[in-house]
Amino acid sequence: MKQKLLFWGILGLFGVGLAGRPNVQSAAGAPPGASESDSSSAVDTLFRSLPNHAFGVGEKLTFVIRWGPIHAGEAVMEVPEIRLYEGRKVYLLRSTAHTNRTFSTFFRVRDRVESLMDVRGLFTWHFEKHLREGKFLADIEEKFDQRHHFVVSRGDTIPVPPNVQDVLSSLYFVRTRPLTVGDPIAVANYADHKVYPLEVKILRKEEVRVRAGKFHCIVIEPILKSTGIFQQKGKLTVWLTDDTRHMPVLMKSRVLVGSFVAELKKFRLGVSK
Repeated sequence: MKQKLLFWGILGLFGVGLAGRPNVQSAAGAPPGASESDSSSAVDTLFRSLPNHAFGVGEKLTFVIRWGPIHAGEAVMEVPEIRLYEGRKVYLLRSTAHTNRTFSTFFRVRDRVESLMDVRGLFTWHFEKHLREGKFLADIEEKFDQRHHFVVSRGDTIPVPPNVQDVLSSLYFVRTRPLTVGDPIAVANYADHKVYPLEVKILRKEEVRVRAGKFHCIVIEPILKSTGIFQQKGKLTVWLTDDTRHMPVLMKSRVLVGSFVAELKKFRLGVSK
């Protein structure tokens, strides 16, 4: 289980039977955070509407990952397009991670995680992850029914609160929120058949220099209040830019097998409001 969480934990920020493929269509021409009504104005009244000045279509963040002093590989977090899902406009959020040739000789990672996040309400509609970590393999797909408040996973139906997030969308959601030092943010987060209360502590402000440059940042720490594999045995600290984008530039994770660092190498900003 430790192998499963090494790379995924640092990229998901916070850490399922196969459902059918989602009924999605491309809507790449629509601007992120667009205010146009979806296909059913009646459905809109069921959902919240939140502002998003943090990210948009086209954003791509590339990180170098280190395990202690060792260069282990690279990871990418991106928002390649807007799609239509269940009559709603959704962001496609994608996170990939791979080890380099040297690190792969003793532990090979090829991970891809995707989330469909509602453009107007900023909550999850669909989540999937495809993990290849050493000998561990997993292909998991989950449908979030935000109208009736349940998740379909492995043939099971799990009740969830309204506007629940997955582990990837949680990061993007936090980025859209006002961040004030000393004022924590609470997020309802679903993973592995359970809802985990997530508290994000806003610790301090500081300046950091990474490969992509020097940034004024807000430092946050997510705390998972749970048991089992997500028990708070490690520590994750994230540096977000101190502006409206709250772009992650540095992530440090301390786990039982050592420490991982994800450092922003290059970035391309997306189109936001």
